[in-house]
Amino acid sequence: MRESLLTIPISEIMEADGCPICAMRNTLEQRTVEYIMGAAMMEPDVRIETNKTGFCSLHFKQMLRQKNRLSLALMLQTHLDEVNSQVFSRKKLFEAKDAKKKRLSIINESCFVCDKIDWGMERLLRTFFEMWGDEKFRNDLAGRDYICLPHYDLLVSLSQKYLGKEAEKFDKAAGELVQKYIRLLYEDVSKYCSMYDYRNTGKDADWGNSRDSIERAVTFLTSREP
Repeated sequence: MRESLLTIPISEIMEADGCPICAMRNTLEQRTVEYIMGAAMMEPDVRIETNKTGFCSLHFKQMLRQKNRLSLALMLQTHLDEVNSQVFSRKKLFEAKDAKKKRLSIINESCFVCDKIDWGMERLLRTFFEMWGDEKFRNDLAGRDYICLPHYDLLVSLSQKYLGKEAEKFDKAAGELVQKYIRLLYEDVSKYCSMYDYRNTGKDADWGNSRDSIERAVTFLTSREP
């Protein structure tokens, strides 16, 4: 398959270590957080949107790790004002009884960064599945370390939509990759557990690849590094 503006981001992601879909999500996430904490914070259209949606706890934490805390403070200032007006404003004449509860639920369940990631992921995944028709891409995918469990679930839920009759072959290839990594993780976690047996203690104890097996298992099961 010839490289294009659409395929280049996927090709770059396939060169990264770990789950390719995690790499896809992480790239979008990093760029969105940097964007919103930069000049975009002063764009009226963006501020109107962030005032309404706010951010989830995960992305608040990522924003707090950025250097420009003033940007976050300014967004919080206007978002808090929006929350107050939406949730505690005087009831309108023809407003339904549960209108405020619905508005509160929308605020609690929405996140500007999550929305942008979902938008970007939908388009990147469409290209990802289109590239499945290329033999080199299929070989590259088969050579990956793993696909994490949440993103394996995501891919097989979308494969029929994008691949049709080829979905079964894709599901089989992705499943083999995931199962291979589960077996490897099981061996490493079991090795880690066994190293706490008194017979395996001592300065010459061989931990093999088990020392970081807990972290790797959590990453595989959740798609997030602990």
